[in-house]
Amino acid sequence: MLELQLLLIFMIIGAIIAVKEKDLLSSVIAVGTVGLGLSLVFLILKAPDLAIVQLVVEILVIIILIRATIRRDLPFSTSGRWFFNTLVTFVFIGVFLVFIYLYIKDLPQFGQPIMKIAQRFIAEGLRETGATNLVSSVILDYRAYDTLGEATILFTAVMGVLAVMRKVGRKK
Repeated sequence: MLELQLLLIFMIIGAIIAVKEKDLLSSVIAVGTVGLGLSLVFLILKAPDLAIVQLVVEILVIIILIRATIRRDLPFSTSGRWFFNTLVTFVFIGVFLVFIYLYIKDLPQFGQPIMKIAQRFIAEGLRETGATNLVSSVILDYRAYDTLGEATILFTAVMGVLAVMRKVGRKK
C-alpha cells in the first residue's frame, strides 16, 4: 500500500508541474510522467493488461503532443545541445535493449503454460459460462472488469487526442 501512496504523490507532483510549467514541452513531459505513474499503479494492482494499454496509449499521446509542441519550442531543441541529446537517446536505447534481452531470455518456451488458470478456463469454461466461444466467455465473463477498464482507457485517450488536435478554440 505504501508504494501506491508514493506513486500517487509522484503523479500529483507531476500534474502540478505540468500545470505550473511555462515551457510547453516540459509540461507535456510532466504529463507523460503522470501516465507512467498510472501504468505502474495498474501493474502493482495486478492488472498487467491495463498497464500495457495505458503505457501504449501514453506513449502515442506523448509522441503526438511532443510533435505538436516542438514547433513552438524549436530554439530549445536546436540550441547546440544536439550531441548531448543524441548521446542520451542512444544510452537510453542501449539500456532498454539490455533489459529487454535479460527479460526475454527468462520467458518460458513457446507452448509452455505459465499459469494453470488457463487449463481451468478450457476445462470448465463451457459449463460455468454457458458460452460455446471460449474467448468471448473469458473476455466477457471472467475478465469483464478488465475489459471495461481497457475500453475506458482507449476511449479516454481518443477523446484526449481529439481535444488536443481540434482546430476550433485554439489560440494563434
